[in-house]
This record gives sequence, C-alpha cells and structure tokens, in this order.
Amino acid sequence: MSRLLSMSRATPHATHVHMRAPVATGSPYSERFDADPPWYDTFAEQLIAATLGPLQRRIASAPSRLRRIVDQTEPWSERLRNNSDAAVQQQARSLRPRLRQQGFTLALSAESFALIREAAARTLGRRHYPSQMMAGYAMLQGRLVEMATGEGKTFAATLAASTVALMGVPVHVVTVNDYLAQRDAEEMAPLYQFLGLDVGVVTQDMKRPERRKAYACAITYCTNKDLTFDYLRDRISRHGRVSALHLSLGQLSPTTPNQPGDEGLVLRGLHFAIVDEADSVFIDEARTPLILSAPGEAEQLRTRCEQALGMAATLIEGEHFVHNAFQRSVSLREAGREYIAEQAQRLLQAPPGEAIAPALADVWDSVRAREELINQALTALHVYQRDVHYVVADDKVQIVDESTGRVMPDRSWERGLHQLIETKEGCELTTPRDTLARLTYQRLFRRYLRLSGMSGTATEAAAEIQSVYRLPVVRIPLHQASRRLYLPDTLCLTQDEKWQRVAGVAARLQAQGRPVLIGTRSVGASERCSQILTERGIPHALLNAKQDKAEADVVAAAGQAGRVTVATNMAGRGTDIRPDEAVSKRGGLHVILTEFHESSRVDRQLFGRCARQGDPGSCEAIVALDDEIFTVCAPMTSAWLRRTSESGKALPAWACKLLRVMAQRSAESRNAQSRAHNMKHDRRLHQLLAFSGRGE
Repeated sequence: MSRLLSMSRATPHATHVHMRAPVATGSPYSERFDADPPWYDTFAEQLIAATLGPLQRRIASAPSRLRRIVDQTEPWSERLRNNSDAAVQQQARSLRPRLRQQGFTLALSAESFALIREAAARTLGRRHYPSQMMAGYAMLQGRLVEMATGEGKTFAATLAASTVALMGVPVHVVTVNDYLAQRDAEEMAPLYQFLGLDVGVVTQDMKRPERRKAYACAITYCTNKDLTFDYLRDRISRHGRVSALHLSLGQLSPTTPNQPGDEGLVLRGLHFAIVDEADSVFIDEARTPLILSAPGEAEQLRTRCEQALGMAATLIEGEHFVHNAFQRSVSLREAGREYIAEQAQRLLQAPPGEAIAPALADVWDSVRAREELINQALTALHVYQRDVHYVVADDKVQIVDESTGRVMPDRSWERGLHQLIETKEGCELTTPRDTLARLTYQRLFRRYLRLSGMSGTATEAAAEIQSVYRLPVVRIPLHQASRRLYLPDTLCLTQDEKWQRVAGVAARLQAQGRPVLIGTRSVGASERCSQILTERGIPHALLNAKQDKAEADVVAAAGQAGRVTVATNMAGRGTDIRPDEAVSKRGGLHVILTEFHESSRVDRQLFGRCARQGDPGSCEAIVALDDEIFTVCAPMTSAWLRRTSESGKALPAWACKLLRVMAQRSAESRNAQSRAHNMKHDRRLHQLLAFSGRGE
C-alpha cells in the first residue's frame, strides 16, 4: 500500500521503526518477534545495553535531533495563522494521500504538526509547546517518551495520534483507568473533530456493540485492561469457542464453528498504540497475566474452603511449610505433605453419618488436588493481607492494585484463591472461574504494528522496555526549569517514631499555610497515619482504595493552603495538584514519602506531584528501619543497622540511601524475573495450544 505500510516483517531483533502489516500466517495478529533470542544474543544485547545504552539514549533524546521538528513546524505555523477554518481543514484532508505514499517524513510530519497545533489553538485555546512537539515526533517514530509530570503528555499525544489517524490508520490511546480515558477523549474531541477525525472511548460498563462502534473510530481511548480482554474475547469468538462466555456474560455475539464470525469481532486490528503511563503498564502490571474466564463448578465450595483453611491453620511454619516473604510464596515440606495425607484420610474414613460429599472426597483423595488446595489456603493465610493486598467493602473482597492504590472490582485471583480469602474474611463466596484464555501485556503490545508510549518515569526501566518491547526510551527536555527542592531523607527506628515525625512536619507546614501530601504504600498505612493526625488535631483528607470514588476531587483540592492529604500510591492519578498564587509564594506543595516503593520510579511519581511546570515545591522521605521493604528485601542490612542502633551508636547519614538502593534493586530483580517467567509461561501455553489446534 505504501512504503510505511509495506508487507515486510521486522527482523527478530531489529528496532521497530516502520509500520508493517503481518505476514499471512493464518493469524490476524502476530508478534513482531515471536521467539526468545538465543542466550548468546541476549547476553550480547545486555552487554551492549549496559555499555552503549546511556550513550544511545543521550543521542536519541538530544535536543538538536528532536528539535528539528520544531524548526520545521514554525514556518508552517506562521502561514496557517491567517487561513480560514475551511482552508486549514482542506489542507488536513489533503495530507492523507501524501502520508500514505511517503510515510512520516520530517517535512510531512512538520506540516501535520502545524495543522494540528493551529487546530488546537482554535478549538481548545492551547498551542503545543516545543517540548510537546518533540515528544509527539518521538512517539510518531515509535519511541517511549519520558516527560516530567505536569509537562502535558496527554496534549502532546494528540500530535502523533492525529497524524497517524489522518493517514487512515486506526489509533488506540491506552490509559490506565476509565476516568482518564473518558476525560481525555472528551477534552480532545473538539480538536479531532475539527480535523475530520471521529473519536471513541471504551469503558468497563460498555456492551459489545458499543465497544465495536468505539473501536471503529479513527482514534479510540481505552484502558489497557479493556483492550486486552476485548482482544481475548475476539480470539475466542474467532475460533467459535464463545458459547460458555456468551451464556455467562451475555455480551458476546453468538458464533458457531462454521461461522468464525467477523461480525462478532470488536477490534479491527492492532495498528498503532500510544500507551499512557507506559512504565506502569509495561512493567508494574506486566507481572500478572490477564485471564478471561467463565463460571466453573461450585459444588460444596464453602465446605471445601473451610476445611482447607482449618487444616492449613494447624500447619507449623518451618516444620510443615516454608513462607518466603521476599518471593511472596509458600511451599509445603515433606512433613507437611505427610500431615495433610493423614488429615485427608481421617476425612475420607468418617463414619457413614458424617461422610463427606463425593465432590469433596474427590479433592481429598487426590494427592495433587489436596496439596494444591492447601498451598492456596496457606497463601490466603500468610501471603495476602487485608488492607494491603485487598480490602473488604460491601461484603466483597476487592483486590488493590499495589502500583496505583486503586481497587480492581472486576479482578479475582485464580485457582480458588479468591474464594479462600473470601472464606477467611467471612464474605459471601463468588462463583469460581474456569480459564478460557490468558495473555500477558508483553505479548499483547508486541503485536502492534507500531508501538509508542509516554510516562513521567521510564528511565529506570529503559533497558527492560527496550529488550522486551523493542521500544527505545527518550527523555524530553523540560518546558520550564524545575524548582523542586529535595530535602534530606530521614530514617527512624520504629513505625511509631516515623508517624509522629510525619505528623510533626505536617503540623508545622500547615501552620505556615502550605499544603502537604503524605504518600503511603498501603491502605493500612494510610489509616494509621490518619489516626495519628486525628489524635494530634490536624485536619486532613484521606484517599485510599476505600475512598476511591472521590479521588479526582480530593487530589485536585490537595494544593489548597494548609491542606493536608493522606493518599496511597499516586501513580497515574491523572489529576493535577494546582497550588494557587498565595501557596506558591509560601513554597508550594510539600510531599512526604513514608515508605520507599519496590521501584524508584514510583517514588519519583510521588515526588513529581509537587513543583510542576515551574511551580515551587519540596519533598522528603521519612521512613522507618522496620518498613516491610527493608525487612523483606534487605534483611541482613536492616538487621545490621538495627543492632548498631541498639548498641547506642548513631546511624550513619548514608544508612537510608544504602538501605533504599539495596532493597529496591533486590525487589526490582525479583519482579523482572517474575515478568520474564510469565512471558515464557504464556508463550509455552501458546505453543501447546497451537499444537492442539486451539492456539493463536
């Protein structure tokens, strides 16, 4: 069709630069690089990335290279200022055949950016900054751009999205939640409509026909979760395996094996994607595969869960099982297996009047089934904690996203774990689910013909993003110089000391009329901090997974004078905290981090809430030696520092930095291994199902 949409495929290890159509392999979606490279190629890539990666990123993000689009756009902008709306729209329409013939050349990209910039000024009253044009051009080239928080990533994305859509290629702008998808689509709709482009939005509560209509638009805003599940449903529908899901959800159009059902499909391909908060999607959420399921068997479910939890509660840690807090796993020992076998025999040999149901007998009579059940019960008892990994609301167990602090009401743990936790908490049991399809984010996004992204914090994960997604990371210069003030870290000995110090800093700054944002890692920690502030008579607002509905209003008000806000992880909230002029004169918003996260990226996201777009602001970390990340991820160093403090010696000034670096490196290494394992496991399942005729 064109040089840009040629039928050639990317080489397995080449950076994806041009949009390409998949080879006709019998599958509508093919990964741009399906197989894992051999170990020696992987080693070579890692060596090159370690030695030349920083230099490559510095060259790729050099202002002199990216600024070419700004220099080329300015002359076009001057010419368009005096043109009528009709003339601008006509020129936009004339771009399509030239873009399809020539591709995204610098000259055509500059002309397109000038048209989009002028259209934005006329419809939204805003013009793209030079830094935003640089970001848009980098995304158009298939890169992940890092822009500091508050620099206008959402607005910058309209440049790349509109240019690709003007070419006639469907565009997906992928966000992390429904609120952001709806908000961004509504805010940018006048710009797109001026250019003759329709815009759709996909949210969680939409029916399948509505989703199909939204995906048929030139530009579609959606969440990464909705996109993945729509893709999985399409895959099931295409193979005629839809009946169970159709009956359970009432959403999918019925198809038969003789009618693979193009009319039942929702998506029209994976062409071009711009992923917002890309590091959160590509890294943090990629640890957990997405699973499409249908209702399974629920016979004797509560009795089975109660028996398993009761038996698991009698097992002794160290003797019967091992709990690895760092790996977040439990494993049975031989003594534990023998103990379970004995208890199972007692259940099976009960008197006739007390005999268990056949469904339960099948579970306890099978060595594999009972050991898996007890292992899940131990996981429910010892690994997953209330108000940390989940909350109980309206008599329901709802999973909390550890990266963003939000509840995920439509998610559930698999293989009976969710029902075991519901039983532990005394909640009504949900129906267990049988897996119909599963997919990792790594494999989904590698199927796009061209992929790009944006984030406020991606540099730390640049090597993994490049290796997994073949997506170079470039840093965009600030539009205005940062005025953020970093205060020294404070390492307390105990949790009580930490919270009292946090409350003291909040009270002092509140008296000065400065707003304070206190960031915590879990719901329990936020409620503990709230309790201390209440005891000291400090008015404040609390935002965590239990108050998630009002998050936009709470976050937006966090910049008011004297306002104290306690919130769980702030990643991808999407609402700016805007201090007024009086607050700025007093020093702006002050952010307090109360526990380091497993990735320094998330720490930077929290600190990035202050001093945005040239405003003043300050931040500091007040942490405790017995924080979970230190005791679990750096236990030896944490224990050594505790012995030092107990001996009466003062902790050295570098102790906090040492603990943070060691704990975060350990946690990030573990999480990277988990993501690699998930991707390999997903590919292995794909190969097995393909052999049986059910894979794709």
